[in-house]
Amino acid sequence: MRSIILGLSILSCLIVNGNARDLGQWEAVDPDVRQWYQALMQPDVPTASCCGEADAYWADEVHVRDGKTYATITDDRPDGPRGRPHVPPGTEVEVPNNKLKWDKSNPTGHGIVFLSRGGYVFCYVQPGGV
Repeated sequence: MRSIILGLSILSCLIVNGNARDLGQWEAVDPDVRQWYQALMQPDVPTASCCGEADAYWADEVHVRDGKTYATITDDRPDGPRGRPHVPPGTEVEVPNNKLKWDKSNPTGHGIVFLSRGGYVFCYVQPGGV
């Protein structure tokens, strides 16, 4: 079962990033932040990437309700330069416990949820720490 989940996770990242284009979105990004994005791995599948900036949304509001974690999208940056579909600020996303990433610092200053185009949560990284 774990190998199926791993395979699907890797495949979904490849599909999402398969159409990725270099639109210059990394040109103005601090090299340390770029490296952080590129090295970030899923907490439950440590060999699979959380994906990249095209899957990343600021989600600075996090709360727990009925034992489940929810992140609220707070990202008001334009989607076009990031090559990502629009998710309106205020959208609440349930983050499964196995997708909560607590083992890495986060140099962005924002909580970040990584979503597939279909809404699958790859990772949630809490804000803070360098």
